[in-house]
Amino acid sequence: MRFLNLLFFSWAFPLLLPMTWGFYAHSLINRMAVYSLPPDMISFYKPHIQYLTEKAVNPDRRRYAVKGEAEKHYIDLDTYGDSALQILPVFWFDAVEKFGEDSLRAHGIGPWAAYLNLISLTKAMEEKNGEAILRLSADLGHYLGDLNVPLHTTKNYNGQLTGQEGIHGFWESRIPELLAQNFSLWTGKAEYISQPQQAIWLAVAEAHAQVDSVLFFEKELTAQFPEDRKFSFEERNRLTVRVYSREFTEAYAKALDGMVERQMRKSIKMIADFWYTAWINAGQPDLSKLEGAILVEEDWDADPDLKVREH
Repeated sequence: MRFLNLLFFSWAFPLLLPMTWGFYAHSLINRMAVYSLPPDMISFYKPHIQYLTEKAVNPDRRRYAVKGEAEKHYIDLDTYGDSALQILPVFWFDAVEKFGEDSLRAHGIGPWAAYLNLISLTKAMEEKNGEAILRLSADLGHYLGDLNVPLHTTKNYNGQLTGQEGIHGFWESRIPELLAQNFSLWTGKAEYISQPQQAIWLAVAEAHAQVDSVLFFEKELTAQFPEDRKFSFEERNRLTVRVYSREFTEAYAKALDGMVERQMRKSIKMIADFWYTAWINAGQPDLSKLEGAILVEEDWDADPDLKVREH
């Protein structure tokens, strides 16, 4: 009976893909960022590229088990009105003083959390803690990647306010899974970022400016595609699930004029730049002889009744 219920559910509703770039995209983004690092860093990062690739999704796993994790992945700018980017302080303690920590966390603390992660990574490099460097690098890649996703900057994060439920996973999971093999993701050499907090907020602003397009083109194409062409069926984990069809996905990606590819490239570039910036700020420590982390399976099992916003 349980199997039949799952089967019915997967036929009746679109597949709910991971709501954060998708496991595939996060892993690919972190992996590509390694290749932009200078020789003094890549000598340490490249041998551990599998770790950085697989652990790129750890923050998503923690969302369901660790209190305070979920709000690190997004910020609902529209909660603060049209002038959000003018009234929100760049610095965390200024923001807490102005809005209160509970209020900030309720609407997402992504930009501030990413910067704190950068500080932690810098300290790990100063201490030449190889395991911490890799763990924090993987996490930082995830958080920066999330902040380059338009739907991570709005309270209408899954189209639930506009009758477009499922658009989140569609934009950041389905498109990369089907089309990323044709994306050009080389972003050149990593560069030092002198004002990382401002760089984070600039990325958030640029992502948020694209929210209207993300929603508009999906709604426009939905009006043009009958149901049996918008969705198709695939076998996943021994279940038949309904997913956005390749035809609809390709049409949407074309309508967005390469937006997903551009945002993936921005993520890769930003991650490499921030890893490099942490290394520079730490005094360019010799990483070549550090011991790294070992791939192990973490236990992120959480209370099945725990409800965490999938942003």
